[in-house]
Amino acid sequence: MLVDSYARKFSYLRLSVTDICNFSCSYCLPSGYQKPKTPLEDELSLHEIKNLLEGFALAGFTKVRFTGGEPTTRTDIAQIIEAATAIGKYQKRALSTNAWNLKSIAPRLKLSGLTHLNISVDSLNSEIFHRLTGRDQLPDVLKGIDQALALDFQGIKINAVLHRDTASDELPRFMEFVRVRPISVRFIELMKTRDHSNYAQTHFLSTGEMKLNLLREGWTVMNRMADDGPALEFAHPDFVGRIGIIAPHSEGFCDSCNRLRMTSRGKLRLCLFGEEDYSLRPWLQSAEQIKEIPSRLQALLGLKPESHFLHDGRVGQMNNFSGIGG
Repeated sequence: MLVDSYARKFSYLRLSVTDICNFSCSYCLPSGYQKPKTPLEDELSLHEIKNLLEGFALAGFTKVRFTGGEPTTRTDIAQIIEAATAIGKYQKRALSTNAWNLKSIAPRLKLSGLTHLNISVDSLNSEIFHRLTGRDQLPDVLKGIDQALALDFQGIKINAVLHRDTASDELPRFMEFVRVRPISVRFIELMKTRDHSNYAQTHFLSTGEMKLNLLREGWTVMNRMADDGPALEFAHPDFVGRIGIIAPHSEGFCDSCNRLRMTSRGKLRLCLFGEEDYSLRPWLQSAEQIKEIPSRLQALLGLKPESHFLHDGRVGQMNNFSGIGG
């Protein structure tokens, strides 16, 4: 297993497979996806992705999450998941999606070997959902979630970006939603990006008050597992599901970092808000090169900082979240 300069162990790969997104969320792509004005390298091919997955598996990675953009806009997304499944080392194979077509493709994803789903749902109110995402599609998203529940994935989570003007209404809605559904809903603090720093300043709300509300309502903090992400999860005896909070601005947030991120064009980003990317694409062209990936990763880990610099207002290369998947 790879270890960085701060004794953090890395076993979780977040792989963006596309920058393209078909939603226009107010905090990410309010004008929708825009084709770059200058030509960029093509996205990683299925062949390159297979080699990348093999290389990270050799480095001891046991969890992979496919992100975007919206990863299901790639017509070969099922084949990508099948490639991870075939390797045999990835015990958790997850997908982050806005669920625009989840009802129709969920069976194929399950058949491909997908084990976990993260679904972006910023509001359970149709009007607010439309305003935040640019798509009047909440009923379709909810049908997709029901379909996923029926297929018995190992884990289903909902991510909701916390907004100052909607939080007080959304927490009760989502609490009721998980009363009878085995889903973990995680509220995520807004994070500043280059493109939308003013939006974050205007709408930011700390999760601190939400945490107090949950404790007052009888929710208790769950113990963290070794491979858990940054969410602090709460459970309640009267609810089947859970509520979680992700607070990237909190002290010590980066202490348990266990993930590395790859862009859709084969570049390693050591931190979500890192200031430089490192191309691994030259090592993804042939099977003979795969064995070199672990040593390359270990060398680059020496450059990983102890923490992000959000507290200093530095967001690195993070223009918006569609390019790296959060």
